[in-house]
Amino acid sequence: MITKQNPRTAETNARLWGANAKDWAEIQEEGYRSVYIKAFDRVSIKPGTVYLDAGCGAGVAAQIAAERGARVTGLDATPNLLAIARRCVPNGDFQVGDLEQLPFPDKQFDLVTGFNSFQYAGNPEIALDEARRVSKTGAHVLIMVWGQPDGMEFTSLLAALRHLLPPSPPEAPGPFALSDEAALRAFATNAGLEPLDVFDINSPRRYPSLSVALRGLCSAANAIRAIENSSETAVNEAYTEALKPFRQSDGSYRIGATFRCLITRV
Repeated sequence: MITKQNPRTAETNARLWGANAKDWAEIQEEGYRSVYIKAFDRVSIKPGTVYLDAGCGAGVAAQIAAERGARVTGLDATPNLLAIARRCVPNGDFQVGDLEQLPFPDKQFDLVTGFNSFQYAGNPEIALDEARRVSKTGAHVLIMVWGQPDGMEFTSLLAALRHLLPPSPPEAPGPFALSDEAALRAFATNAGLEPLDVFDINSPRRYPSLSVALRGLCSAANAIRAIENSSETAVNEAYTEALKPFRQSDGSYRIGATFRCLITRV
């Protein structure tokens, strides 16, 4: 059942994701480039494809789509990230908005993607239903979430700040709520979408040094929330300890990570 949206979600996301937008764009989001390329290889993007990236961040995915000839629209709650996206894709249309109330008419897009975005909306069901609403009949909606946590090295980084974060509401879904294939397919079906292919993409996180790793990791919303609840020093110390097993002989860091994608059809 779809329930009322939370009007404060977009405001909170804008504050958290915008705090260190430059570091997020240059270190973290740029590290997703191979994931976006592999995901786009599985859906049809060609010159003239009318494409929406819902939760577009700093525009890396939008840039790749534009290079393939798509007519790109991006929506995000964070003005600081959108400013970067506009520089990356000058011909794109980037708008500040809420995933739960997309400012677009019905049946406008040939392809909609939510790269690690729908599940972080205040009400993910509303967000995905909105993606379906603005998609043309027969269009694809691609949902990307974290892969299965068991055995994933990056899980230890996600868990490193647990003791520094404020308590989550009892109903909070957590980052891996949709990692299970059955749960992900049900999420799509409940929004009126037809689930098609599920596939995993391995994308290790790589950092050339500890300082770059800390800058990148501390640009994510959960790190900003932990800093607000504790201190920047405490967060850096927690990450430094968690990173130790992944240090390479040249001083760089490599942490295994997997993402799960579901292609659906409207």
